[in-house]
Amino acid sequence: MRQAEFDGRGSRIRWTETEGEGPALVYVHGLGSMSAVYHAHIAARPELAGRRQLFVDLPGHGISDRPADFGYRLEDHAGALAVALDAAGVTGAEVVAHSMGGAVAIVLADRRPDLVARLLLTEANLDPNPVPTAGSSGIASYQEEEFVHGGGFAAVLARIDPLWAATMRLADPLGLHRTAIGLVRGTRPTMRELLMKLPVERTYLVGGRDDELPGRTELIGSGVRVVTIPDAGHNIMLDNPAAFAREVSGRA
Repeated sequence: MRQAEFDGRGSRIRWTETEGEGPALVYVHGLGSMSAVYHAHIAARPELAGRRQLFVDLPGHGISDRPADFGYRLEDHAGALAVALDAAGVTGAEVVAHSMGGAVAIVLADRRPDLVARLLLTEANLDPNPVPTAGSSGIASYQEEEFVHGGGFAAVLARIDPLWAATMRLADPLGLHRTAIGLVRGTRPTMRELLMKLPVERTYLVGGRDDELPGRTELIGSGVRVVTIPDAGHNIMLDNPAAFAREVSGRA
């Protein structure tokens, strides 16, 4: 396990990694998740043998610290992720990012183009103010005090899929709520607008069970490669790991 201070107050972002060659693969998890839990089985596949691969947990999640005075906006998470990559000596990475982590990766690529050579986004959040669901918008519907101390966190855990709850229950409720608020607010320009103007190689994966991607034509027109993965929902890496690994490896 490796770590780096990200806030000037001693708080540390942590990651695990495998040794290897070539551009580093950096995995970034979604809201209430952990990178290794969702991606270690992909990194172990033969298509990715010999690659250096990092599994980073964002502040408030997994093995990273959870300071109470941290903002947890998308920009804050991107800054902490940049600290981790700088400490790891990574440049020109291939960033594989899921859901909320995809929004963070877009901000990272915009702010630190030296760190990102390729984006592989798995059902990433692209727009602010999403349709209310049990996910980020459901968490953000609570006031901070109500979510952290008034039963909101427990109510969300009881309502969501048990697989997601297994990692969300390990997240810090305060960091989780502030992250959800930041995700619902989004960025200016929006994550979608940032993605469309990025000069790096960009792939956006959509789960075929839903295959709903607003603005698909515009994304493709801006150079984003949009791929629908069959037999998969939001968690493509778990639902169809073979197809997902082919996309990560670039051999699809």
